Amino acid sequence: MFEVAQLGMKLSDKVYKEREKALRERLLALQFQLQSAKFSVVVVFAGVNAAGKSEMINQLNAWMDPRWLETHAYGAATEETRQRPPYWHYWRDLPAKGRMGLFLSSWYSQPVLDKVYARIDDASYQTSLMQIANFERALSDDGTLVLKFWMHLDRKAQKKRMNQLEKDPLTAWRVTDKDWENYHHYDDFIRAAETALHKTGTGQAPWLIVEGEDENYRSITVGEALADALEKQLQRQQYADKRHAESSVRLLTTQDVADNAPPAPSVHPLLASVDLTQSITPVEYKDQLAKLQARLGLLMQQAQDVGMTNVIVFEGWDAAGKGSAIRRITQALDARQFVVHPIAAPSDEELAHHYLWRFWRRLPRAGKVAIFDRSWYGRVLVERVEGFASESAWMRAYAEISDFEDELAAHGIVVTKFWLNISPEEQLRRFDERANVPWKQFKLTDDDWRNREKRPLYEQAVADMIERTSTHFAPWTLIAAEDKRFARIQILKTLIARLEEAFAQRDAV
Repeated sequence: MFEVAQLGMKLSDKVYKEREKALRERLLALQFQLQSAKFSVVVVFAGVNAAGKSEMINQLNAWMDPRWLETHAYGAATEETRQRPPYWHYWRDLPAKGRMGLFLSSWYSQPVLDKVYARIDDASYQTSLMQIANFERALSDDGTLVLKFWMHLDRKAQKKRMNQLEKDPLTAWRVTDKDWENYHHYDDFIRAAETALHKTGTGQAPWLIVEGEDENYRSITVGEALADALEKQLQRQQYADKRHAESSVRLLTTQDVADNAPPAPSVHPLLASVDLTQSITPVEYKDQLAKLQARLGLLMQQAQDVGMTNVIVFEGWDAAGKGSAIRRITQALDARQFVVHPIAAPSDEELAHHYLWRFWRRLPRAGKVAIFDRSWYGRVLVERVEGFASESAWMRAYAEISDFEDELAAHGIVVTKFWLNISPEEQLRRFDERANVPWKQFKLTDDDWRNREKRPLYEQAVADMIERTSTHFAPWTLIAAEDKRFARIQILKTLIARLEEAFAQRDAV
């Protein structure tokens, strides 16, 4: 695979200067166009030590306007990153639309090194590479331009380059004992790298292998490849915008389908399976509530002591009692343990990123609790029904969401998801109550009434969501919420059971 990067390619200083001038002007012009584009750019630099990765990032910052470049380099894990899933800081650092992010020592470094030093077996390595491919596919599907450069040196050239750096007092610091240790594992490193490039090089996120021995050749090759890719992506966007503007055929929305489809059943079979007649007396509720809250509080304290993080998701019909259920949970916890995230329509900053970006950034530290009042499932619920997301976008979201929750679970996070179900009749009664009680009126909006009119569409979306994203590591629990007291008790019991199961699995390891 790396033979093409071991041919001794060089550029004379004269040729380099001629091409550099035109390249710099081109990159600056493209960068200016990018600022108003509808996509972001992620550029990954990987490769052997001393092949010019950091030098190439410095060169791009010199050629382009550094104010519109974001450079991210990762070293050893910090306390902050160790307390969250491995991809947390990569999602956090993703550039917004119109910006470019340069990534050094990125999501490839740790898996490759773990394989080289036999800290993981082949199966685990393949799993890590599949996770990388899923991550990059999610970015590409969202419109991000993903470019990956493998900066290469053969073994002889690498040793020569490292010796040169060591001899110069100004650059000696760049060669460490760890670099030499990696050099002695060169053959293992190349084998692991070949597997990584084969498994993760795709049409959406291709690898370009660049010979790194000659600085002139390396710089021009990377710079021109970046310019070519930017130019093509901008042209694709311009073409798509033109086609959209010229098209006289309105895209079919979910509402169009509803207008022309045969009448939907009043209740989807999945939701009809929830027994809404279940209830509990006020006396039983009071007695059980105190005991369950005490048990939950103790378990959550033990979870904090061992660093077991909890993510709790609430979805459900408007007026189903999500807020009051959340209050019964938080009453049982230390205020320093939890954060409640009420999720509304995304801000401009959030719209400029992948839809999961704002949720990755809200993941709690080890041992803490994050409660989401509405969540990432908005992509397959409101965005699906209201036509805010295209069909291809919400269809692929099922897999993206499951991958996201799988990463949380793999990190030891306990994910608990609730759908609070009520009948249309009970919802209407609660709407009327809100409208007539002054201190509840703020809870009732025009959107609530409009969403109610589309209930059959939402029921189908809810059923699809539960069917496609309920997994053993992040199952859905359907709560009969016609009786709010009964719902609160069932939610507390479910949380307790999830925590007890998590502790049992922990003790069994």
